[in-house]
Amino acid sequence: MFESAEQGNALPKSDYKRQVPELRHQLLQAQFALQSLPYPIIIIVEGVDNTVKGEVVNRLNEWLDTRGIEVYAFGAKTDEEAERPRFWRYWRSLPSRGRIALFSGSWYTGSLIHKTFNEIDDLEFDCHMKRIAAFEQTIADDGAVILKFWLHMSQQYQKKSFKALEKGKEYRWKVSELDYRLHQSHIAYTAAAKQAVILTNHPNTPWTIVEAEDQRYRDITVAKAILKAFQARIAGSAANIDRSSSPCGVAIYEGQPYRRDTDNILKTVDLTQQIEKSHYRNELATYQQKLNDLSWQAYHQKKSMVLVFEGWDAAGKGGVIRRIMQAVDARISRVISVAAPSDEELAHHYLWRFWRHVPRAGHVTLYDRSWYGRVLVERVEGFASPAEWQRAYHEINEFEDQLTDQNRVLCKFWLHIDKNEQLARFQLREQTPYKQHKITDEDWRNRAKWDEYEEAVNDMVSKTNTENAPWILVPATSKKFARIMILKTMCELLERTLDPT
Repeated sequence: MFESAEQGNALPKSDYKRQVPELRHQLLQAQFALQSLPYPIIIIVEGVDNTVKGEVVNRLNEWLDTRGIEVYAFGAKTDEEAERPRFWRYWRSLPSRGRIALFSGSWYTGSLIHKTFNEIDDLEFDCHMKRIAAFEQTIADDGAVILKFWLHMSQQYQKKSFKALEKGKEYRWKVSELDYRLHQSHIAYTAAAKQAVILTNHPNTPWTIVEAEDQRYRDITVAKAILKAFQARIAGSAANIDRSSSPCGVAIYEGQPYRRDTDNILKTVDLTQQIEKSHYRNELATYQQKLNDLSWQAYHQKKSMVLVFEGWDAAGKGGVIRRIMQAVDARISRVISVAAPSDEELAHHYLWRFWRHVPRAGHVTLYDRSWYGRVLVERVEGFASPAEWQRAYHEINEFEDQLTDQNRVLCKFWLHIDKNEQLARFQLREQTPYKQHKITDEDWRNRAKWDEYEEAVNDMVSKTNTENAPWILVPATSKKFARIMILKTMCELLERTLDPT
């Protein structure tokens, strides 16, 4: 594989000077054309030599228009990053549509280093590479152009390069202690990289192995590969490629076709369940106090909690959230009210805006509506194509699997009422002055599509009800019953997660 990179390639200086002006012109023209198209560009530069990676990124930053580029070089995690799921910092760095992100090092780097020094075993390494492949597939399916370059050089050449840098005091800083350690473990690092390429080299997220010992050949080769990919995407857009399928024509999650479930799960919910008013007051006080105590224990044990609230319009989500926020200290909790996406959010993958709000360790985040809008309102109202909402079930399961890593708690509640109860609540809102703001024309339009939404909810629950992120269907005809059930469930989940004190 790496042996396929032609060793000893050298580009004469005269040829380099002849090629660069036209190549730069074409790159800029392609970049400008892509800025008007709905595709983010992700360019990953990896390799054993950090100095060489930096040189390539700097060269691309010089040849392209910097106004459309963001450059990232990931180092050791900050405290803020370490207290969130691993991919949090990478999702936050994804470019918006029409822009380019250059990564000098990436989501591969840490695992390659850990594998090189035997800090993780083969199974853990392979699992992370497969997660990377799923991550890249997710953003590629949404239209991203992903280009990955491995800059290959021999251990002997790298040794000469280090010696040349050591001769000049102004360049010694470019080689770190880690660089020397990786140089000494060149064979192991290259072996890990080969395995990474095998597991993550796919038609729409390809690796390009570049022989990097000659600087001129290296830079021209990388730039030509980028130009070719840019031009292919521009030509594909001009040919009206259907973005409802994978942008590169790759099957969407082969082996996991969409299947409509026929059983109506919502029919199993007993909506007659009630609670006595006097009993409700006692239970509310008991579970709010308990939740307060448990949430502080979770804070000190650095275990976060994510709460998702979905349900029919007027099902009582707001009332439940208020009772929870009365119990959980506002210093360690926040509510994210999800409305129509902003222009900035529309310029990214739909999961981007939810990744941004993932809580750090010990904190609680409540989502009033959530990423499930992709398979509910966006599906029913036609804001997402069939291919987009069908593949979203897999994408959501992958996202939630990462949310529940390291004993994080994820609670997903569907507040369920029947059609008659919703009508009664809508009419009450219209008749009550201080509740009239809660009822809109959109609520009535959604109600007219009750059967379509019910089918979508049934599919949502059946396809995303996983062991680590199960759905909890809450009978909400009695708002008081629903509040106690949710508070009690939260307490039980926290108790199972917290370490004994």
